[in-house]
Amino acid sequence: MVQDSTHFSIQCLAENQHTLLRKFYRSYKSPMRITQHADAWVVRAPSIIAAVCLSPVADGYWLTSLFTAPEFRQQGVASLLIRHVQLLHSDSPIWLFCHPDLSVFYHALGFTQTQVLPESLSSRLARYQQHKALIAMLYRHAETLHRPE
Repeated sequence: MVQDSTHFSIQCLAENQHTLLRKFYRSYKSPMRITQHADAWVVRAPSIIAAVCLSPVADGYWLTSLFTAPEFRQQGVASLLIRHVQLLHSDSPIWLFCHPDLSVFYHALGFTQTQVLPESLSSRLARYQQHKALIAMLYRHAETLHRPE
């Protein structure tokens, strides 16, 4: 568990604690859910106030289900959580899908729009785009961009 100076703590929930996250999402009537095989990361203060899921995909991770309790929005909580998982997985790319209106938020965290996705995500994005406007974004830690092959 990581403790932040603002009295927030960040932790990865054990699988037997995923029920806590499901209750958190439901309590706000959020459509978010924990994806299969995902690591569920939460911010606590002391109860859960934000969450995100990170699932392994080909050569990287897929970030999903980011949600912050409304009373904690615009306070940097989601950014803190995303930066934490970026640091933990700085050796791997992280992809996400978002509404185009959210691209500015993710761009500020180092994500860029991309068309290049692992096949499993590419086919999923195509299905999702049939029902809603979504773009794919990618985060690569700066040090991984210049690695010799």
